[in-house]
Amino acid sequence: MAQSSFPCSGLAVNCGKVEEVENQEEGTTRKPVIEYHGIDQVLVEEMVYEALVWSSLHGLVVGDKSVQRSGKVPGVGLVHAPFALLPMPFPENQWRQAVELTPIFSELVDRVSLDGKFLQESLSRTKKADAFTSRLLDLHSKMLEINKKEDIRLGLHRSDYMLDEQTKLLLQIELNTISCSFPGLSSRVTELHRNLLNHYGEVLGLDPKRIPGNNAYSYFVEAFAKAWTEYNNPRALVMFVVQAEERNMYDQHWLSAVLKERYNITAIRKTMAEIDAEAELLSDGTLLVGGKAIAVIYFRAGYAPNDYPSESEWRARLLMEQSSAIKCPSISYHLAGTKKIQQELAKPDVLERFLDNKEDIAKLRKCFAGLWSLDDPNIVKEAIERPELFVMKPQREGGGNNIYGADVREALLRLQKEGTDGSAAYILMQRIFPTVFQTFLLRNGICHKDYAVSELGIYGAYLRNKDNVIMNDQCGYLLRTKISSSDEGGVAAGFAVLDSIYLT
Repeated sequence: MAQSSFPCSGLAVNCGKVEEVENQEEGTTRKPVIEYHGIDQVLVEEMVYEALVWSSLHGLVVGDKSVQRSGKVPGVGLVHAPFALLPMPFPENQWRQAVELTPIFSELVDRVSLDGKFLQESLSRTKKADAFTSRLLDLHSKMLEINKKEDIRLGLHRSDYMLDEQTKLLLQIELNTISCSFPGLSSRVTELHRNLLNHYGEVLGLDPKRIPGNNAYSYFVEAFAKAWTEYNNPRALVMFVVQAEERNMYDQHWLSAVLKERYNITAIRKTMAEIDAEAELLSDGTLLVGGKAIAVIYFRAGYAPNDYPSESEWRARLLMEQSSAIKCPSISYHLAGTKKIQQELAKPDVLERFLDNKEDIAKLRKCFAGLWSLDDPNIVKEAIERPELFVMKPQREGGGNNIYGADVREALLRLQKEGTDGSAAYILMQRIFPTVFQTFLLRNGICHKDYAVSELGIYGAYLRNKDNVIMNDQCGYLLRTKISSSDEGGVAAGFAVLDSIYLT
């Protein structure tokens, strides 16, 4: 890589040390959490080159947006996934707290999913204001009407957190129950960082053993295999429901490849339109796609309105929900992960409806950020007066949907003026201000030095067959790092890079 392709901004490199630099956004001087002693530009360029080679050789790749067929044809238009050059420092106590919370949240999702009345009532006003949520609730209602039972329930969840700088509390951003991406690539980033520290750790003063292991893809595959075994049809397949153009396909292909290698289970990839065209539901509930029985359905699409451009996709979703195939997630698990349900669960005495263990309830409440309905006039008034302290969230997944800063005030005033049920489509959340640190971000082969913040997502795998809990484990993590001036944080949406944590 030519040295001239290493543009730098945000930090100064001088005499082998990363210096303190004024943060222009806030006009303050911040001290790095970790001093990378001995790190000069020549060393950084060497590490960047090695990291880019490693990424290419080990599948840390995505489709290149500039290449037209990169989202459809494997191997065409590859580029390294965006990543941080070095891991982010993270307190070990808060890391252990996040890990400990995972099985509790997974159990909570399962309990909430079984309470159809709670889901329907909690989302009833949202249904009037949000057409997409309304369609999902209609699907759920149909399953309740036919008394559809999901005896075998599989959840692959991710709970996302930020560490609040002022209080030092680990606070939950959201709980994702559908299409929890990057189990494949996040594992690769951890391996990359360990590899770099094995070579450069002594110079940097960093120990590769302080990076926690991250075998997220392995746990996901194990969950698929165990669910497939419970379904008990050795000829059945696992089906990945995917978007028509998917530049993050290699994250998914890691899972299907390892599933075949370790367990000899075949996975197929189908869009919802293809499922509508090829699927057949037998009288016993068996779902056939292309004449093959499906044991497990893994949704990496279906979480956003764009995934349903026509009635074809809705027909496919209904057919899958009606089938006996194990859905990851089922419609009830999907709804349990909505922002409105997250806000409802944060209300006093609601967790007690689903959980019995008081210690578990206390652990969950400790990580809840402030969450409010727009029905609360006092909190709306406060948000209009001090919008910088709030985030306004619609019922959407996938990044790029939240409202921040002055836009919060404008949106709330507009909704007040309209005087309709539109406010029910949103919740208000306390804005978290995490620790800002200095890092190196790589995107499209270019290394950029800047101030950044991170969001930690802990994956959880949950599998239950009637009363028997077969799997309820923390299964790796996703760390997303973005420049501190950016509000949104999705990697696939172009706001963040993949990272790993360094325990301090």
